[in-house]
Amino acid sequence: MTALGGAVIDAAPPGVKDWAVSLFGTADKIALLTGMALVIAILAAVAGMLELRRRFAGAAVFAAFGIVGVAAVLTRAQVTVTAVALPVLAAGIGGLLLQSLIWRLAAWQKAAAPRSRGQRPGQNSAERRSFLQLLGGTAAAVLVGGAFATAWRGGAAGVSELRSALRLPSPRSRAAGIPEGAQIGLAGMVPLVTPNPDFYRIDTALSAPVIDPREWTLKVTGMVEREVELNFDALLAKPLTERHVTIACVSNEVGGDLIGNALWLGWPVRELLAMAGPKPGADMVLSKSTDGWTASTPLEVLTDKNRDALLAVGMNGDPLPLEHGFPVRMIVPGLYGYVSATKWLTELKVTRFADDVAYWTPRGWSERGPIKISSRIDVPRDGRPARAGTVMFGGVAWAQHTGIGKVELRVDRGNWQPADLAPGISVDTWYQWQLGIDLHPGQHEVQVRATDLRGAAQSEEQRSVAPDGATGFHTIRVDVNP
Repeated sequence: MTALGGAVIDAAPPGVKDWAVSLFGTADKIALLTGMALVIAILAAVAGMLELRRRFAGAAVFAAFGIVGVAAVLTRAQVTVTAVALPVLAAGIGGLLLQSLIWRLAAWQKAAAPRSRGQRPGQNSAERRSFLQLLGGTAAAVLVGGAFATAWRGGAAGVSELRSALRLPSPRSRAAGIPEGAQIGLAGMVPLVTPNPDFYRIDTALSAPVIDPREWTLKVTGMVEREVELNFDALLAKPLTERHVTIACVSNEVGGDLIGNALWLGWPVRELLAMAGPKPGADMVLSKSTDGWTASTPLEVLTDKNRDALLAVGMNGDPLPLEHGFPVRMIVPGLYGYVSATKWLTELKVTRFADDVAYWTPRGWSERGPIKISSRIDVPRDGRPARAGTVMFGGVAWAQHTGIGKVELRVDRGNWQPADLAPGISVDTWYQWQLGIDLHPGQHEVQVRATDLRGAAQSEEQRSVAPDGATGFHTIRVDVNP
């Protein structure tokens, strides 16, 4: 099912993907798997009805499902013989069980008909019992199959134990401390540093790839003077860097929560690329995940000495969680994740934008994705009532790799009022802000805008997330009671 779900994600038009993320958020994968399970259950019921009417018609449905499963598996990266055999085996067993159930059901129906010559007393009860026993056995087989599939993926438990036992080395270059006053203590505000369990997850993997760090390697290939291969122990032995960096998904709507700030530990990507020696003419690095997903990152960004693009191994003091890329992922300040934040990283191919495209580019997204200046109101929530008088507003603003210079609010399209801007951890993180505004009873529209440290203001134009990120002012409505 995972392979089939991955194929569905790959084949879905960009608009469908945007709709799913906007509707389900980080639960989009659960929604897809639930929907697939319902479709499979319906197909199984249809197969049973077809088999009742015509022999082998239902079995043909199972055969078709097996063919589709094999085709889906063959589209996945690192396909194995076992992965190809599983849908064939499942379809074969399903067809045989269906044939047996239909044969037993037919015998029961025949026995339940008005007694004919030669029919033994109690035969109806015997045939009914035989059918129900087989039906129960089929259900048990499904449960056993599910347990087998879970056990087959049991490597995740072993890798999780390895991750838990892993002790990350101390960084050679430590992150700057969090400035005093950077965290605003306003009730309802998101934390300045996002806890790992609360960090958003958007990717194309239905289940997090399970990678044994002892077997992990990273290759640098393509337009380089020399190819380089690095294993996990060698990476941990490098002089590591620790930095707070805010990352965001390009599917984040204005005011959305597909953004988070964490303390990352890793080795600068530029150091690895320097070992390989990019050749003249190269302008892009195509990073590849173990599941085949790719991202196109400008080479100049990854080699910039003033930008801490990392091969990250740690997140908020712990090894990367499995779902966030364990054992190694990329973190690049200033770029949306679809062109930079490759999880479960296995290869860096130095190439050119003219020669290679990444996963999302042929699906209608821009090949380069700098994060846009944006801001968000977290307190109060849209539509929440408030008491007349001074109403406290608070939220976050970001302009990655540039920093925020000011945040302003306006009520009912009036004059802009400057908010109190807390100091940022760095120009690569979001900033918190707050402002008390006197509001009289009634419904009010409140908007926020940010300006970066270079004087560039957030765009007021309302644009959707495609092809390179949403723009516009986050707008909420507040019902003020007397």
